[in-house]
Amino acid sequence: MNISANTSSIDINCDMGEGIGNDAAIMPFISSANIACGFHAGNATTIQQTIDLCLQHNVAIGAHPGFDDFENFGRTEMQLSTKEIYTLVSTQIIILYKACIDNKTTLHHVKPHGALYNMAAKNAAMAEAIAQAVKDVDSSLLFYGLANSYLISEAKKAGLSTANEVFADRTYQDDGSLTPRSFPNALIESDEQSLSQVLQMVHHKTVTSVNNKIIPLQAETICIHGDGKHAVSFAEKIYSTLKKTESSFRRFVPRNLIYKK
Repeated sequence: MNISANTSSIDINCDMGEGIGNDAAIMPFISSANIACGFHAGNATTIQQTIDLCLQHNVAIGAHPGFDDFENFGRTEMQLSTKEIYTLVSTQIIILYKACIDNKTTLHHVKPHGALYNMAAKNAAMAEAIAQAVKDVDSSLLFYGLANSYLISEAKKAGLSTANEVFADRTYQDDGSLTPRSFPNALIESDEQSLSQVLQMVHHKTVTSVNNKIIPLQAETICIHGDGKHAVSFAEKIYSTLKKTESSFRRFVPRNLIYKK
């Protein structure tokens, strides 16, 4: 199983197994799924159901570890030691790792969730602890992290292969971070705006911040949040546009070439 994290291909990923109810509708339009491990969302049943969908649609399977915070969907910051973060992340990866073994398939990647992701993107020590947890479970796992952040740099230091992640449904701040969800302009609400941002990131390797600053970035995997109210339409529009547009298609690896059991 392999996703090439390079400039000749683009992966479309989605956070799944979170009990939203639209996973089956989104699955035909993505190439990798980040499955909740039962801490911020999900349980053994949703993990199995999502793995089944991934195998049906030839989608790469990833672990999506977050804070142990069902009540707030893992989107509230928690102050944990690096040792606690290491244990939190490794425990969740192992849950998905074992589930994949039970299904005679392979875990492909890891992408942190929510507040854990956003905090570690700006905190080298947190990012290092997460990267070490991934490496100690399986050093061949691909690591998804915010482009230009500590998530990518610390994972590379740990010797992991990385995929620079960009977002189809979130706006950006001038420093390249995602606009906090508490801000009114954090979410992209239209298919047209989402697609425009994706094409800018893919073709020009830049994104425009909320203050109209042009930020350079490398787009290797495009995230669509499965709990977003426009998730299905965003996924379908982005997938179909990348597939039919010749210049984009050269960067897009069809799903059946991305994921192999």
